[in-house]
Amino acid sequence: MSEEHKNNPLHGITLKAMLESLVEHYGWKELSNYIEIRCFYNDPSINSSLKFLRKTPWARKKVEDLYIDMIKSRSK
Repeated sequence: MSEEHKNNPLHGITLKAMLESLVEHYGWKELSNYIEIRCFYNDPSINSSLKFLRKTPWARKKVEDLYIDMIKSRSK
């Protein structure tokens, strides 16, 4: 494994896996409070959210950042 991948907490984690973990941990309602995206509070589903996140870099970045924060808080 290269040095770059060792320091990347997202290496090997799919967007779907991240989203499923966030939904399991926070639930859709709380997730929509952290990241105000319509697909999180208006008839939310994994598939519709993935479709939006794959097309919208700023939203994906917010999801990735929240996922990293969640992982860090779990390890404390």
